[in-house]
Amino acid sequence: MLGKMKGKKAVALYSGGLDSTLAIKLIQNQGIDVTAVHFYTGFCITETKRRRGEKKEDGSHYMNPALKYAAKYGFKLEIVDISDEYFNIVTNPKYGYGSNINPCIDCRAFMYKKAREIMEDIGADFLVSGEVLNQRPMSQHLKAMKIIEREAGVEGLVVKPLSAKVLPPTIPEIRGWVDRNKLEGIVGRSRKRQLELAKQFGIDEYEQPAGGCCYLTDENFARKYNEVISFQGSISRDDLYLLTIGRHFRLPSGTKVIVTRNEGEGRFIRGLSKNYWFFEPVGKGAVAIAKPVEDRDLTDDEIKAVADLVARYCKTDENGRINIKYSSPHGEKEGIILGERLKEERLESWRI
Repeated sequence: MLGKMKGKKAVALYSGGLDSTLAIKLIQNQGIDVTAVHFYTGFCITETKRRRGEKKEDGSHYMNPALKYAAKYGFKLEIVDISDEYFNIVTNPKYGYGSNINPCIDCRAFMYKKAREIMEDIGADFLVSGEVLNQRPMSQHLKAMKIIEREAGVEGLVVKPLSAKVLPPTIPEIRGWVDRNKLEGIVGRSRKRQLELAKQFGIDEYEQPAGGCCYLTDENFARKYNEVISFQGSISRDDLYLLTIGRHFRLPSGTKVIVTRNEGEGRFIRGLSKNYWFFEPVGKGAVAIAKPVEDRDLTDDEIKAVADLVARYCKTDENGRINIKYSSPHGEKEGIILGERLKEERLESWRI
């Protein structure tokens, strides 16, 4: 058996979570060379915040879990940015959405397809996934797994070490590259067996399985997404990625306003100041961008409304006032206006 397995290589889809970490360990323990691949879609909450330089409440920096745990447990890792191509997966999923804007089946099939390309490029023999049968309702039941593999053109090539014994044998198992008897047969959402394996393998730290690592599974993100679709009839790539940042408001005129929540978001929004109407306090506080429904200038009333909205999230004087600087997308119009903290009732009527 070992002679047959010698020299075999695999590509593993790696999130940095416990399941994918264990899946790699189970395959590595059979003498197989594994390259872990982490795909950046633009919608990973932790990685997006890390790239923007945001900090946690305790002041520490966000870390990409795949980078962190690949380094800790000695995995070879490639991070691949698929965010440009991923837009069409989000907006036009063949198999629809889950409970929010999560196109899980299409997403998984796309990642398998990209992983297959990497597998072929590096001369690997098969793929590895940390999926567990029936752990997630949309994409991890047997029918969905078969659809995903067929769509990606990887039928029979994906070993799922945590559930292998309750799944049909794969090509690597049939050909003896992988010993099926040394794999697991986990089904469902219980973590008991995974925790036992973690202890056995010395895996003492891992990302907790909170299910909240993707913006697309978040109901607040979904609400903002659906609001844009219902208001505009469609959504652009820029609109979609802006949903991952800030507090969102819609003025009665239809102008969209995004107000930052922290310094990291502020740095990101400042980078967009030449593309949108931009507002910032003469002092300390949040910054904002505004986007009219049509390609037009903001009216004086709208400029005042946005200034008052920004003032709500700034350090104002005792009367709730602060000067707010504003500029149009290309700088043709700019000025300073007095912002007066918006009343809560009006604020909430504009909030998305």
